[in-house]
Order: sequence, then C-alpha cells, then structure tokens
Amino acid sequence: MKLNIKETFCEKLPADPILENSRRQVKSAVFSYVNPKKTKDPKVIHISNEMALELGISEEETQSDFFKNVFTGNKIYPNTKPFAMCYGGHQFGNWAGQLGDGRAINLFEVEHKNKNWKVQLKGAGETPYSRTADGLAVLRSSIREYLCSEAMFYLGVPTTRALSLSLSGDNVLRDILYDGNPAYEKGAIVSRISPSFLRFGNYEIFSARNDVKNLKVLVDYTIKHHFSHLENSSKKTYLKFFNEVSERTLEMIIHWQRVGFVHGVMNTDNMSILGLTIDYGPYGWLEDFDYSWTPNTTDRQHKRYRFGNQPNIGLWNLYKLANALYPLIEEVEPLEAILDQYKIDFQKKSFLMMKSKLGLFEEVKNDLELIQNLEDNLQLVETDMTIFFRNLSNFKGDKIGFEIIKKAFYDVKNISEQVKIQWNIWFKNYADRLQKESLNHQQRKEKMDAVNPKYVLRNYMAQLAIDAANEGDYSLINQLFQLLKKPYDEQPKNEKWFTKRPDWAKHKVGCSMLSCSS
Repeated sequence: MKLNIKETFCEKLPADPILENSRRQVKSAVFSYVNPKKTKDPKVIHISNEMALELGISEEETQSDFFKNVFTGNKIYPNTKPFAMCYGGHQFGNWAGQLGDGRAINLFEVEHKNKNWKVQLKGAGETPYSRTADGLAVLRSSIREYLCSEAMFYLGVPTTRALSLSLSGDNVLRDILYDGNPAYEKGAIVSRISPSFLRFGNYEIFSARNDVKNLKVLVDYTIKHHFSHLENSSKKTYLKFFNEVSERTLEMIIHWQRVGFVHGVMNTDNMSILGLTIDYGPYGWLEDFDYSWTPNTTDRQHKRYRFGNQPNIGLWNLYKLANALYPLIEEVEPLEAILDQYKIDFQKKSFLMMKSKLGLFEEVKNDLELIQNLEDNLQLVETDMTIFFRNLSNFKGDKIGFEIIKKAFYDVKNISEQVKIQWNIWFKNYADRLQKESLNHQQRKEKMDAVNPKYVLRNYMAQLAIDAANEGDYSLINQLFQLLKKPYDEQPKNEKWFTKRPDWAKHKVGCSMLSCSS
C-alpha cells in the first residue's frame, strides 16, 4: 500500500514543541505530535471501498494486515508523524476555553487525483487535549458515525467521510446515561477522511489568547490551501474568506433541513471551516415532523440545538467566528453585512428548498403561504417527514391526497375529522397550484424524488445494526451501508426500510435521544 503522502499541514503550521503526551494547555501551536494507542486484537469489520479508491488504496490492499494495523493505530505509516489539533470553542453558548482533539488523532495527508485528504482516527487513544477522558470510542457511537457520514455523502449533504470501521479488541468503560452506572463496551475506531478537519474553534483559540500572529498564520494557510481562488492575504481577502465560510455553512444547514438531519451538538468546535458536517455525536433523523425535536439528552431542557433552530445556531456560530477573525480585519461593518446577508439568504434558500420538495418551480404569489400551511398541518399529528415528502410526488391533483400520505401518519386510526378536513383543504390548494406548473406529473415526480430521499439512516436502523454488532453480527452494517448508497432510488427489495419508526423504538435509548457519551 503506497500512498502519496504530503505534509503541508505539519510543515506550514506551528507545532507544539512539547512531545510528551500529557494533558495540558497548549500555547502558540495548531497541533501536538502524538501516537495512537496500540490495541490488543484489532479487527476491521467494514470498509468503504469507494473512499479507499479516493485515497489510492485498492480493494485488495484494504484486506492486508498492513492496512488493518495502520488504520487502527497499531502501526505508523512510514515517514509520517501523527498529531492532534488544538482548538477552543463555545459549547451550548458558553466559551469553554481549550478543547482540541481529545479523541481524534490525525495520521497523515494523502494526495490522489489532484485531491488532498486528511486521514484521522477517532477513538485511537488519549492526546494532550483529552482532559479527563481516555481518548477511546465505543462500537455503538463508531457504527453511527461510520454509517452516517457515508450516508450523508450519498444524500448530497456536505460531510466528512469515513474509510473504515474497526474493533480495537479492547473494552472501554462508559456511563451511557450519565447516571452513575458505567459498564464496559466494545472499543472501536473509525478512520475519518476530509479535505480538512479545521473548525471554527481552531481560529477562536488564538483570538481568545490574543495570539494574532498565529491566527494570521492559520488563516493564511486555510486560504492558500482551501480557498485558493481568493487573493493573497489582505483585509479584503479575509472578508471574502469569511463570506464564503458563511455561505458554505448556510448551504450545509439547508441540506440538513431538506433531509431532516439534526446534528445535536452545534458547538463552534463542531463547525467545519469548509462547511462540512463534522463530528457525528448525538445526531438524529427527524422522524415525526417536529421543529422542537433534539436528539441530545444534554440539550433536553433548553433545546438549543433543536431541528428548527439549526439555521439560527449556524448564524450564532458565525458571529463567534467573526469575532475571532476581527483582529485581522478591524472593521465591524463589513463583518456585520456578511452576517446580515446570511439571514436574507436563509429566507430565500429555505423557501426555494421547500418549493423543490413540493415540486414547485414557477414563481407564484402565494407559495410561501402554501408552505407555511403545510408545515402547520405536518405538526397536527405525528407525521413521518421522509415518508410524507417521498409519497407526495405520487399526487396527481386528484382527490385522494390524504390516502397517498396516510402511510406517513403514526396513529392513522385516531386522526380526527377536523385534521382530515385541514389536510383536504391543503391538498385542494396544492392541486390548484400544480396547475400553474409547466412540467407534467412524471417530470415533476422525478425532480421531487431527486431531493426527497426514500431511505435515510433512521435512528432505530442504526440501533438494530448496533445491537447485532454487539452480538458479533456485522452483516446489518453492510446491508445498511449498501442501502444508503442509493437513498433516492426505489430499491424494491429494500422496501421494508421505507417505513415508520416501530413502536419499540420510540422510548429506547439510542432510538429517540442520545448522550454525548461515546
């Protein structure tokens, strides 16, 4: 396995001069060198061959012991030096100081077919940033991250990727509910891949410490290697950089809203500078359409990171990034103008996204009202978001709209006549609106089905894969992995996954809400 190794990150950015792997405050450095922990009996249980090829690794090479040892941290790839990044962050609205890669170790960067990839292990041991944690990960959270990051890629959502999922062979102690009852779980390691793992917190930490010199070094590096179409470093360039980060962040969140993804922990240290979905912790998929739903038990009371608030939190986080970049720009007004534009663009892009989900492409006066009425209706009773929008493309303007979407209701037997009346009124208005479209039914259906997925990684599906894996059966991981590579296709043989959450999953831990424990 011969990789085209590059070292732009380590060569161009300041390193921590202390090589000891001890928990500490790291100053004036973007990263610290640290080696992964060797494990007892590692075993690779799934590989994304598509991602392997992106790195220049053949399917045959993924089966080798060398691959297994490198991507479980048991062997260092020749002439490379693994490291962990230093960053800070605002967590649940409060500045948390230094955070950093406490559970992630970057192995190296690879260049293949004119693309540069950073390769990282999650769960491979402690780092100087681990604070009180062990730097390890368990199988349940690793399965969720591995499956979801690849599922999001095939949904067309900007995301980090995953290469492999492995058992470490060691057991890890975790208190899953934070209730004082820890138990041992299977340890696991995910190899994560991204053009960059830089996040808002990387810039915040330097700004918080008034280290403007290294802040400029990091921003200049980021622009040169990830925003190279921008001009050389200047205040004007820094504003263009911030503007593009703002645009990418909004684009990512609009995609989240489109497919019903809820991140769960939108802290600034979990926000990618490239506008990629990063750090799959207690995420969840919206099942019944509910703007107030959050998958995170830690967020249960205030619901800061609820589905409907994600665009606002994106803006809040961008305010914090603007504050971090201010020492390089020293002007408030142009930064505020970019943030104000985010608000304008959100209204516009969200509206167009919802129109595309409804198959509306012409400009018609009352479309916003039609959408708002739909969103109100979807919350009258528990209504499955994915099934509703997917089946809506079958509507031809006849009088059986309610029958078409009935499969999306969780308690269809007890739906009141008043609810049915409200739905029938909406369908009549929708049918009238469709008359103003130039596309025929089949053309509209194809466009709607291309933005409304049939298959997403429902919370209970991930839990079934976790339960089976805990018993040593990894076949469901592969089954779901293959299913989710074609989320917009009909896949008649997989129709069983196009169904509402089963009753048992509503209150089971892992299917409804999760903690940050991993």
